[in-house]
Amino acid sequence: MSKAGPIRLAVFASGSGSNFEALVKAIRKQTLEAEVALLVSDKPDAFALTRADTLAVPSVSFYPKQFPSKEVFEREVLDHLKEADIDLIVLAGYMRIIGQTLLEAFDNRIINIHPSLLPLYPGKQGIQDAFDAGDKETGVTVHLVDEGIDTGTILAQEKVVIDPDDTIESLEEKIHAVEHVLYPEVIQTYIKKLQKEYA
Repeated sequence: MSKAGPIRLAVFASGSGSNFEALVKAIRKQTLEAEVALLVSDKPDAFALTRADTLAVPSVSFYPKQFPSKEVFEREVLDHLKEADIDLIVLAGYMRIIGQTLLEAFDNRIINIHPSLLPLYPGKQGIQDAFDAGDKETGVTVHLVDEGIDTGTILAQEKVVIDPDDTIESLEEKIHAVEHVLYPEVIQTYIKKLQKEYA
């Protein structure tokens, strides 16, 4: 972290990659002082890879099931992260649980964004769970990643009101709009914290 030049991020994404694109745009607007050096996807048909091509960000993708174990898969990913000189991993709709290989290599340097007010509704369906429960509010949580599912130290949260006329689609849009602003801000703050610690 004490090296010269911008902090190099690897963004992990399994889906459309809208948060990935929001991070790249924040960097280009100079509100996030970093560089997205690599996009990693566990789904070779993910639209995030198309976004990476459009945004001229290097990318790699894998079929995890082709590896004999999670450890072997993560070692392969780790080789690419080392080759790209990555400082910080940012999960953006990455639907796999991070294992010990990456957790140990990037201790306190993996950040996730989750569409609920954790500890409420961890897991894959945070938006749907809050909607189905009839809650009046939900939100977005940015947290560090540990060995649990959405259990790491919370860095920031922002509430989102669920209006009576909201559909699941309109609620998703509201959540994503908050994510695209909150995530770059929290990452920027965390980078500054890391830089002080490693200085």
